[in-house]
Amino acid sequence: MQWGLRHIECLIAISDAGSITDAAIALGISQPQASRILRSLEKSWGVTLVNRTSRETVLTDRGHRAAEQGRHLLAFAESLESTARGERLMRVGYVSSAAGRYTPLLQRRWRESEPGIDLRLIHTKGPFAGLAEGLTDVAVLRRVPDPAKYHSTVVGTEGFVAACADNDLWSRRRKLKLKDFAGRPLVVNTQSDLDLNLWPVDFGPLRAFDVDSVDHWLDAVTARRGVGIATQATADQHRPIGLRYLPIVDVPDIEVRLCWPRGQEVSGLDSLVSILQSLYS
Repeated sequence: MQWGLRHIECLIAISDAGSITDAAIALGISQPQASRILRSLEKSWGVTLVNRTSRETVLTDRGHRAAEQGRHLLAFAESLESTARGERLMRVGYVSSAAGRYTPLLQRRWRESEPGIDLRLIHTKGPFAGLAEGLTDVAVLRRVPDPAKYHSTVVGTEGFVAACADNDLWSRRRKLKLKDFAGRPLVVNTQSDLDLNLWPVDFGPLRAFDVDSVDHWLDAVTARRGVGIATQATADQHRPIGLRYLPIVDVPDIEVRLCWPRGQEVSGLDSLVSILQSLYS
């Protein structure tokens, strides 16, 4: 049996959405169609990619590996199509937020300054927003990448914020300090680009619950599985019902960096740096 890109798209959608039903919605198809596509891929390869129960849908180890490699395949296919069409493309990766409240202005100014290059913002997992896997050309990161592998330049700074449910004991507070986190359960997004080593040993929160995406992080905090830490850009871009953000006033702002692989030429890079720096200034 033959398989193609639509099978890979379905597997990745299941990985990202966490269920076949939600993956089908994201793909614009019915749930039975998504199930048939997945079954045909498993039959073609002779492996189980997803464990299904009445309560959850979980990728197997082989399914996770296939989904991650499938992202490379889709990125290459997209790049191949763009090259064949004579298109110029800038793929900008981000983990939780691209440029927060500045993201719409970034896209508008880009179209004005570089009308011949298509700017695509790509939401990815992992601390380097798809750079290491070749899924993106540049990435907006809140960490310093390995200088032996990546160039980076500071484009701005952002403040830290705490996230909590709107019925949490912090819900009536207007601001927080690091000491307020002592002993509190913390929800950690393991795929984030943030370094959360903000406290002395045995002084900070208790790492209580790990998740693998910003969406699952938002869900866990809203459900009072714990509190969270993010930057202002995340607070600007993600405001679900039932969640509050509070500024953390005694921690320095974090640098926002634009990063790209060494030895790789990126068309429009200078324009992107200039636009981001002007927005954050």
